[in-house]
Amino acid sequence: MEKRQMDISEIKKIIPHRYPFLLIDKILEVEFEPVIRAVGLKTVTINEPFFQGHFPTYPVMPGVLIIEALAQTACVAGMMIEENKGKIPLFTGIDKLKIRRQVVPGDTLKLEVEFTAMRRGMGKANVRASVDGETAVEGIIKFAIVKSKGQD
Repeated sequence: MEKRQMDISEIKKIIPHRYPFLLIDKILEVEFEPVIRAVGLKTVTINEPFFQGHFPTYPVMPGVLIIEALAQTACVAGMMIEENKGKIPLFTGIDKLKIRRQVVPGDTLKLEVEFTAMRRGMGKANVRASVDGETAVEGIIKFAIVKSKGQD
């Protein structure tokens, strides 16, 4: 069982996402037994590039970007599995997703994921993003982990 914290430099060694699309700042924990799960953090600041257009007079983090931050948190755990190293994670779907709260500058998102299935490069995870214990987004995400170009 591996349970540890990771800073941004460690995260960048595991997943391929980069600025301005890297939407997690820290991993608080990753576990592989009894289930695969991870907890990450995203500190939302007014300097986020999406606030220039969403919305200049009422800045709200787009729900799809909160979902992406959850997917990236899942990605960290999934890409740490030996057989997935060097592959590319792809988002494939959403089920039963609810956006329950606005996320604004100054908020810190706690991003929690727990895998419910992982077979042959396909996976599913229960996800929850919260601010100060209050649920902002929850649901199920689906993903695939595929070989990158040039991999056998």
